[in-house]
Amino acid sequence: MDLLTFDKDNHDRIQAVENSFSPSGSSLSQPGRILIGEGHLTKQGHRKTQPKAFFLFSDVLVYGGIILSGRWHKNQKIIPLEDIQLEDMEDGVVFKNQWLIRTPRKSFFVAAPSLEVKQAWMEHIEECRSNLLQCSSRQPGSTFAVSWIPDRASYKCMRCLHKFTATNRRHHCRKCGFLVCNSCSKHRAVIGHIHPTKRLRVCKLCHTSNEEVAEEIPRQRGDSTEKNSSEEDDLAASSDEEEVGEVMQDQLPAGGWTPRWGQKGTYVYAKPMHLQP
Repeated sequence: MDLLTFDKDNHDRIQAVENSFSPSGSSLSQPGRILIGEGHLTKQGHRKTQPKAFFLFSDVLVYGGIILSGRWHKNQKIIPLEDIQLEDMEDGVVFKNQWLIRTPRKSFFVAAPSLEVKQAWMEHIEECRSNLLQCSSRQPGSTFAVSWIPDRASYKCMRCLHKFTATNRRHHCRKCGFLVCNSCSKHRAVIGHIHPTKRLRVCKLCHTSNEEVAEEIPRQRGDSTEKNSSEEDDLAASSDEEEVGEVMQDQLPAGGWTPRWGQKGTYVYAKPMHLQP
């Protein structure tokens, strides 16, 4: 009876998360998937920080923008746990309780409201990932995207040192994450772990030094390698997102982590308990 109650409760909670992303979100109901916990974290974007709703499952990490806390979310992102690598960060003057989430396509910083919440998130993500790799044939990721330097971190191109202006705009090299001007980032190259075919913006130093220069599409196909593309186009190519609309700040909960199932160790199975060998 306890197992039946567990399965039904788990199914209802997953369905509620799935419905909160409707109609644009993907299905989250999968055999053996367990909702471990959820909460709000502050995600560092290249332009600004924003609160996001995060949901930890036994095999994936899901996050999205907050429209109405606990009810509606948008821009659903699903990251397989085997593709995640965490890196702890020391507290700075402004940002505290941060850590870096690395994935093959994108890496980004998140911050928790307290040290205890940060430790809970990192510990549970690592434990779920470890259990997943032990109980399945999935292989851990080995190549990860760099984290982008925030726009406000530099007012000069980090290659030629020319100041950014309304006409000399900021761009990000997809290989090193540096802020560069258009003149210093005219080259395009395929970075396989970010996208298997798209040519992405790279700075002139990465163009000449990294091993993926050989993958760059030959120039005889046209002069598109010199084509000036907008940062918005590059953002789409690298699966970055900027939220549109205002978050209802007064709806955010005080805490940043809600465990779903009892004490730690009782809810980290990759399959429901009655299906474990």
